Amino acid sequence: MEFEIRPATASDVPGITEIYNQWIVASHVSFDDEPWTVAEREEWFSNYSDTGPYRCLVATAQDGSIAGTSYSGPFRNKSGYRRSVETTVVVGKNALGVGLGRHLLIALLAVLATEPIHRAYAMIALPNDASVDLHLQLGYRSVGVLDEVGYKNGKAWSTELFELRL
Repeated sequence: MEFEIRPATASDVPGITEIYNQWIVASHVSFDDEPWTVAEREEWFSNYSDTGPYRCLVATAQDGSIAGTSYSGPFRNKSGYRRSVETTVVVGKNALGVGLGRHLLIALLAVLATEPIHRAYAMIALPNDASVDLHLQLGYRSVGVLDEVGYKNGKAWSTELFELRL
C-alpha cells in the first residue's frame, strides 16, 4: 500500500470523521462516547491552519480516500501551556499494520519542529501496546500513568502520558 501524507483540507473532514469514529464505537482508545458528526468535526477543523501551531495531516490511499490522520492540539487551554501540544494519530482499520501511524506521526513531528513548540504530549488509553511502542520508538518518554481515569463501555480505563522534547 502506498499513501500520500499532506496537510488536511476542509474537504478531508468527512474522511477524518469516519476514521476517528471507527475507534469511538469499537474500542476504548477514545473516551468520546458518541461518534462525531461531520458538522462537529468541521468546527473542530477550523482551529487548524498551515501556519500552526496546531496542524492536521492526512494520509490518502491511491484511490484518494483518507486512510489516517495525525494532528496536534492544545495540551491545556491556558496561555502558559501555549508552547506545548498534544499529538494524536489515528489510522483506519483498513490500513493497520503497514506502518502508516509511524509515518503520520513522524510527518507531524517534523512540521511541529518548525514551530515554537517546546513539548509534545500523547495520552494513550491502556492497554494499547502498538501505540505505546510507536511513541517510545519516536523518542517520547513515559511520564506517568493515570490509574482508571477514564470510563467507557462499563469499565474504568487507565491512560499513560508520554512527553517528547522538541
